Amino acid sequence: VSSTDCYRGGVFDATLLVALQRFDAIQKVMLPTLGEERRATYSPFLPISPRTGRVLQVPTLERHVDRGTIVFEDEDGTLTEVPVTGGHVKMQWKPDWALRWTALGIDYEMSGKDLIDSVKASNQICKALGGTPPEGFNYELFLDETGQKISKTKGNGLTMDEWLAFGTPESLAYYIFQSPKSAKRLHRDVVPKAADEYLQQLDAYQRQEPAQQINNPVWHIHGGRVPQEGSPVSFSLLLNLVSAADAQDKAVLWGFLSRYIPGASPESHPLLDTLAGYAVAYYEDQIKPNKAFRAPDDKERAAMLDLRARLAAMPSDCQDAELIQNEVYSAGN
Repeated sequence: VSSTDCYRGGVFDATLLVALQRFDAIQKVMLPTLGEERRATYSPFLPISPRTGRVLQVPTLERHVDRGTIVFEDEDGTLTEVPVTGGHVKMQWKPDWALRWTALGIDYEMSGKDLIDSVKASNQICKALGGTPPEGFNYELFLDETGQKISKTKGNGLTMDEWLAFGTPESLAYYIFQSPKSAKRLHRDVVPKAADEYLQQLDAYQRQEPAQQINNPVWHIHGGRVPQEGSPVSFSLLLNLVSAADAQDKAVLWGFLSRYIPGASPESHPLLDTLAGYAVAYYEDQIKPNKAFRAPDDKERAAMLDLRARLAAMPSDCQDAELIQNEVYSAGN
């Protein structure tokens, strides 16, 4: 739901008129939370200039409850009267929060622990508007890889869109679901870990009794309709495979996966196919740009040539992992 559409479309109109009537009650909540200079000019209404279309943070000079309007000084110094309805004003963010709760009948609101005082103020304003404050839940802060609080200003966070470029929606839901009251590091290196932990829980779910299943995060992530099949290959292993093969397309991975899992295909293992695509995307964006290569020295070159010869001498259809591993370990000795 777009807030701008709600203002312009009249969804908030009735509550905005109540806010105009109870202007003083809103001010009684807000003014004690402000500094002296801000208190002198604060108004819960932010009029939109009819001349420039800009949202203005200016004092409300007059209120006309009978007409549903306010008067303010526009940017060119003229006194201007506008209705509080029809998208002609917006509200400051704490009153706006309360406005939305009241107008939309919101009954549950989550927010970070740094907004506890703001929630209290908005709850009071909601009551002043005749609404019932929603049930609330305060979650801990998200931190970057160095343990610093994520900030829009610093740009040190990871957006949902960025996560979903490298990981499934289910892995993001799993990350959010876990320990909401504990501070969490949120950066790109977290994505593979969350993806694998989700897969582990999905695999465990199939072996659990019903009483245990309801405590499994995947039950909540999928609303009780948990997929029957997970992935036979972890996301971390896929990343290793992409890196080793320098794969730029998941079709390359399937050349290996179909040998590792006889009969497997993108059609028979759709989740694995999806994860393969994410693994390629993660490798291209996060791993490949940081890889550095050097020419081998004489000893390393000899070992690599020896390994090539050993592998070439093996049957082309050999899938004996232990035998292949022994050849790798023996090369260069």
